[in-house]
Amino acid sequence: MASFIDRLRYLITNKNDQSTNIDYNKAIYNYLGNSIIWNAENDQTYIDNGYRQNATIYSLVNIIINACSTIPFQIYEVRSESDYKRYKALTSALSPEAMLKAQIMRKNNMVELEHTSIHELLERPNPMQSYGSFIQELIAFGKLTGNRYIYGIAPETGIKQYKELYVLPSQLVEINSGGIMQPVKEYSLQYNGSHKIPAEVICHIKDFNPNYNTSGSHLYGQSPLKAGLRSLQTNNEATETGVKYLQNQTARGVLMSDEGDINEMQAKQLKQKFKQQYRGSNNAGDIIITPKKLSWVNFGLNASDLSLIEQYNASIKDLCNIYNVPSVLLNNTESSTYNNVKEAKKSLYQNAVLPEMLKIRDELNRWLMPQFGEKLKLDFDFTAVPELQEETEKIVNQMSSAWWLTPNEKRIATGYGVDEENGMMNTYYVPSNLLPIESSEIEVDEELESVELDELKAVRKTLNIKRAVPGMNDVYTTQEEAEDRAEELGGSGSHVHQFDGEDVYMPFDTHEEYEEAIENDKNYHDDEEKKELTARLEKALKKKADDHNEKVNNAESKKTNVRTLYAVYKRGIGAYRTNPESVRPSVSSPEQWAMARVNSFLYVLRNGKFRSGKHDTDLLPAGHPLSSKEKYRKKEEEDPYKMRFDGYPQSATNNAKRMLELKEKHGDKVKGGTSTGWNRAKQLASREDLTFRDVLDIYSFLMRHKGNEKIDPKYQDEPYRDSGWVSYNLWGGKSMIPYVTRIRNKYKDD
Repeated sequence: MASFIDRLRYLITNKNDQSTNIDYNKAIYNYLGNSIIWNAENDQTYIDNGYRQNATIYSLVNIIINACSTIPFQIYEVRSESDYKRYKALTSALSPEAMLKAQIMRKNNMVELEHTSIHELLERPNPMQSYGSFIQELIAFGKLTGNRYIYGIAPETGIKQYKELYVLPSQLVEINSGGIMQPVKEYSLQYNGSHKIPAEVICHIKDFNPNYNTSGSHLYGQSPLKAGLRSLQTNNEATETGVKYLQNQTARGVLMSDEGDINEMQAKQLKQKFKQQYRGSNNAGDIIITPKKLSWVNFGLNASDLSLIEQYNASIKDLCNIYNVPSVLLNNTESSTYNNVKEAKKSLYQNAVLPEMLKIRDELNRWLMPQFGEKLKLDFDFTAVPELQEETEKIVNQMSSAWWLTPNEKRIATGYGVDEENGMMNTYYVPSNLLPIESSEIEVDEELESVELDELKAVRKTLNIKRAVPGMNDVYTTQEEAEDRAEELGGSGSHVHQFDGEDVYMPFDTHEEYEEAIENDKNYHDDEEKKELTARLEKALKKKADDHNEKVNNAESKKTNVRTLYAVYKRGIGAYRTNPESVRPSVSSPEQWAMARVNSFLYVLRNGKFRSGKHDTDLLPAGHPLSSKEKYRKKEEEDPYKMRFDGYPQSATNNAKRMLELKEKHGDKVKGGTSTGWNRAKQLASREDLTFRDVLDIYSFLMRHKGNEKIDPKYQDEPYRDSGWVSYNLWGGKSMIPYVTRIRNKYKDD
């Protein structure tokens, strides 16, 4: 500890040139300026009487810090600040359901970064600590004193990025006030003298302290042991009393003679014989031989003994409650079962670990992350915790039938990452038969929302929309529909036929009456396409056609008309009638399903790609790339995915070769680069042709890591230690960007 403090004191002494931010933490509190705010709490007492001398506190704190240190950190670039605020709100809820939603939102609105300078800083905060030990020390001080102090040291070059981070011992830190407009002017480290530290280079993460007074005591955090002081004292006193009792205890029983009293000399000889022959572990279980018949009477526990045990057990429960750690985790074998321990671990993470890590996350995002990028955020990956993951998987299983979650969103929630190879993993599925559907297909069309029931019936009558038997005219599955059809033909009644062993119904009382009515019905033999549409339906389809043609600028290969949309509409009606398994349960009418098919057709026509089933391709214009008409076929040689690209800059090859040479020369000292990156460097170094997928991957990587174009000044003498710069040049570096950009832009529409 001394060597650490000595090094820290040296660093502080030599950093007095760091300026103080006058506007830092402005607030109005009524106390004198330019004075030291003494901590009202005796933090050293909590450390000595708690962590150093109390086994219960030692165990509780270690359980928490060990659990926290195993949670990995991640660095993200935030796309939308408002979305990030919603994400923070979800994570703060601490429930498994909220965490599930938060993980999906994080994947959709935040981009994870790798091999950045902030990664290097957190993985090795200072020369003497790793990330795990840094987090353990930070949290341990917080759980004992209510205060966590992080001291940041920037390089001498003037770059506003910390190169080292240290946890200051809370019991040795004091706050200096700067007056009414600057409650915290600076901090003082009291070790071998007083060492002033500017407020801006200290991140003070404190627990809530309600002790507001004129001396500014609330500027310090309150130790959890403040509330549990009596329980701590009780626990210590009970333990100490128990030790003294065992050390000085009297006889726990008495030997009695059944044949009369023995004299004093006989008693002394018997006692001495017992001590010599039967005391010690070597004589355990030996046979005792006495000159007379003797019996042993054991003493029971008195009231004082029982009270001591009860007080000790009660104090342990109180301390566990203060730290939100289930008592089962203290190796309490009386109530420990497998299920109890498993549930206790879940409770530990939800009630003790997550709140602590979220507090640290938010404070570091406020104090540290802006130095490395305005949109950069630190977060912790809680999906790596098995106890929390199990709960999340339960939720996902319960929601497996929910169509609004794609398979990839479920993978995100369970921590398995996104499957980018399979495009169907981003598709919504109907739970009943797992058929992919287009999200727009389930929307109620605006033009039909206000259609009255009578108008819907008119549409059905005009288009002959009933639950008819497929392939048969005027054959229905219900008697009511057959009678309705009879009324349309000017008659009444119905009669029964047998079809596939089941009863089906036709209009009129007899088949002869039906045939006579059909002969007299002039409209029956009209071509179905020429049937008159209702005014509402015709208006809706025309509006859709006009709006669509306007959006595509009347491009011939993407234009449509009312007749084509009507054909699609009728197919939707037929699908609803003949294939009910494909219809989503919430769809209430064939008109709704048919209009959804129209929407899907327009999407394909406009965007040139399918989002659901590949249907109605024969109705697409001949010039459309997805049309099934023989007139149009995309030439193979125009497909970029079947091309090979060469002639990329020699300088890009040289960049890749240079990285490979550094790897060969310095071995494991070279930082950065994944297996994919090193394979890419070998490809560029050997001047292999690139596929279109290679071009897109190189473009995406280089554009995401443009900030690594130059070597970090601190690695100027050893550039191979700059992981970001190494990774960037494995992919060809800056000179590769114009080449891949040109190819991408040429074929991006395809």
